Amino acid sequence: MMYTLNQIIVLLLCLVFFNISYSQNEKDQEKKPIVIIDPGHGGKDPGAITTQGINEKDIVLAIASKMVVLNDTLFDNPLRLFLTRYTDTLIALRDRTLLAKTLKADIFISIHCNQAINTTAAGTDVFIYLKSEAQASASTYLGLIVQKGLIDVLGIKNRGLKYGNFQVLRDNDSNASILLELGFLTQSDEAIYLSNEESQSAIALVILQAIFKMLGL
Repeated sequence: MMYTLNQIIVLLLCLVFFNISYSQNEKDQEKKPIVIIDPGHGGKDPGAITTQGINEKDIVLAIASKMVVLNDTLFDNPLRLFLTRYTDTLIALRDRTLLAKTLKADIFISIHCNQAINTTAAGTDVFIYLKSEAQASASTYLGLIVQKGLIDVLGIKNRGLKYGNFQVLRDNDSNASILLELGFLTQSDEAIYLSNEESQSAIALVILQAIFKMLGL
């Protein structure tokens, strides 16, 4: 097929535009904050289990997965959001923090559910680890706004912000990192709430909005 000079010029301009657009898209992606969501447990480690046999590992993965969907659809993808696991797989703790280090994450949130011998124990806990003054300050702020959202929007009891010597926090270099215990699967009302898909979507939305506030988005 023979092309006229005008057709060749148009083709060349299209190629130039495509390359510029592709490069610009890459640059835009690089500017987005990097957030790692770590759904706890997985695989042969179920975590806490409700009396109905629902596993913590499945609840936290469902919430994390909903955060990815909400970020991409409802909010038009403002974050580069990664999960430490996307399936029912057990990931070593060192590999969870390695992902955050490799990607140079701005924020790291490990999501869990709690359990206790006392079946009346209820509420959410947020843990941080003191690595540096700057990280402790950023992590504290993130933890507090996540908790406030869970309390104000969802009515979840606040058990406070605490210091925890967890490996995923201790070995983490993210600007802000927290471990979130959403509630007790050994408490009947919280177990029902956390197992509900609509509740999981609401929790995912609250955590995302806290991240946006933290990052000024």
